Amino acid sequence: MSFFKRNASPSGPPEFLIVGLGNPGKQYELTRHNAGFLFADLLADKNNVKLSKIQFKSVTASIELGGHKCLLMKPQTFMNNSGEAVKQAAAFYKIPPEKIIVVFDDISLPCGKLRIRRKGSAGGHNGIKSIIYLINSDNFPRVKLGVGEKPHPDYELADWVLSNFKKNEIPALREAAENACSAVELMIQGETDKAMSNFNS
Repeated sequence: MSFFKRNASPSGPPEFLIVGLGNPGKQYELTRHNAGFLFADLLADKNNVKLSKIQFKSVTASIELGGHKCLLMKPQTFMNNSGEAVKQAAAFYKIPPEKIIVVFDDISLPCGKLRIRRKGSAGGHNGIKSIIYLINSDNFPRVKLGVGEKPHPDYELADWVLSNFKKNEIPALREAAENACSAVELMIQGETDKAMSNFNS
């Protein structure tokens, strides 16, 4: 093990929750609705940790970002019940909404674009709706990952978000996930304005 390796598993309780939203199961891996999971996997890789601990209805990893201890989570409840996992972890560690950062897919943004918000409504996203309802607050920061609009208005929304990314969309998605990792690190250091000006599309 490298002497200079980052302290990947800080001791003590986390100050922040970082939640990537998606659906568990091989069949959903590369679907648009799983952009948040893809982000979480990338952030874990970049910090030399494995999302392997099962707790709070999630797979989790402890990481340190910008000198702050964080719990990285991929809820395993299926998207529409994401709030169950977030509520359990937030209650256990007494983490307030403003220290819960949620990363998820947004069909109103082109593939590869990001939008960071300090708080706000669910905007029709069932995962966010569940979190707002169960923690009884919409006052949590979020990072929206663009996954592209429906090809035409009659296309069923559920079919679209559960469709796989096309091969030519993967590079843009990867870049967005990389930018989301950088944005989240800034947000944890209290630099949300900087994250917004650097990465909002």
